[in-house]
Order: sequence, then structure tokens, then C-alpha cells
Amino acid sequence: MKLDPNKTWRLVEERLQWEQDPRIRRNLELVLAHMRSEARGDIEGVVATLAESPRYVTHDLPEDPVMNPSGSKDAVRAFYDATIVQTGAHRLELDCERVVADRGTVITEGVMRMAYPGHTLIAMGIEVEEADAHYLYESRMCVVWPVDPVSGLLLGEETYTGTNGFEGIADRRIDLADIAAVTSPNHAKHGALPS
Repeated sequence: MKLDPNKTWRLVEERLQWEQDPRIRRNLELVLAHMRSEARGDIEGVVATLAESPRYVTHDLPEDPVMNPSGSKDAVRAFYDATIVQTGAHRLELDCERVVADRGTVITEGVMRMAYPGHTLIAMGIEVEEADAHYLYESRMCVVWPVDPVSGLLLGEETYTGTNGFEGIADRRIDLADIAAVTSPNHAKHGALPS
């Protein structure tokens, strides 16, 4: 198994090459900056792409307040701390197969893969062979990125997941050597996570 975070923004970059509308270009550039920051574990870089009162919606877990932060950038920081930093699951790839963009929204869709440390999965009640190994979460995901018409920044994210990516995860062991390094242009880092 391989995981390549650079696949996440490949189609967004391709879409940008031919887009002529300046507002749609701005929207795509925002999503691109957000994706790259997320892949580097640069939470402040992610937050910089968001409007003042962002809202994240995880449609698969609508009642979970951690998975549905809203109202402030601090709530989004807490979301990333709980789901990426504390879990150690910051190595991710959205193998993007579709990008749709207009003047108010960008939509990306593909297969989301995340490398979860075994000790995190054990803490979640998922049995794996080795606590020190990594295992691959895998599920089809659609992300809707609404853009605030006033600030021109992202209003947040809405995600839809096709399957439970944790189902069968114990059988999808991945070596850290099989995870590609982020090769996108390196913007200023604000305390990025180790690779």
C-alpha cells in the first residue's frame, strides 16, 4: 500500500491552469492552500484560509460536537488537535477524482486515506497486531468547501463519507517508508507536525 499526500491537490492545480474567472480562481487557490497546510500539519495555515466564524459539518456524525466545530477558529483548532494532532493521524491523502468549482463553492471528491498509529486505534477500541505500526483508514469522501462572499475566505468544510474507513483497518498495515513526502511549494510553516 502507498499513501501520497500530493494526490490531494493534483486535480485542483490542474483545474486552476485553465480557469479564467478570477473569483473561481481565488476559491480554488483557497482550497489548494488549505489542503497543502493540512498535509503539512500546519493548523495555523489551515485556519488562515477560514472566515471568522467557520463551520465544519461531518454528515456521518452529526451529533458529535468534536467532529462538527462551528462559530470560531478556536473551535476548528480544537477539531484538528483532537482528530489530527492527538491521534497522530496527520499523514493523509485524498486521491481526488473530481473537482467542481463555481463562484461560491468548491467540491472535491475521491478516496480519503489516513495512516493511523496502532496505539491510537487500540485506544479507540480497534484491535490491531502492533501498537507501534501504522494502519490505513480508507473511504470515499466528498468535501464541500463553501466560500464567504464577503471575506472571500472559506466558510468551512462539509464532508460526506461513503463507507466506514475503519472497517477492516487492521488488515491494511502501511509502512512509513510507503508514505510519500509532501512536495508542494512550501509556504511558511506555523508549527507543522513531524513527517
